[in-house]
Amino acid sequence: MKKILSLITFLLISVSLFAQENASNEIDMADKLYEDGRIYVVVAVVATIFTGIIVYLVNLDSKISKLEKQIKK
Repeated sequence: MKKILSLITFLLISVSLFAQENASNEIDMADKLYEDGRIYVVVAVVATIFTGIIVYLVNLDSKISKLEKQIKK
């Protein structure tokens, strides 16, 4: 168990080191998207996806609640 925990810890540390290395470089893709005005399209698509997921989960929750009420009766 200790070996698995230490392996996961070292893997997470190495991932964070890679993230810090890339953070020091400039992000050309985001700058290019921002210059072209396409970043708003990316934000709109991501917002639409999250909104769809939230609506789906709320709908699913209401259906499950109805089924639970039917089972209790």
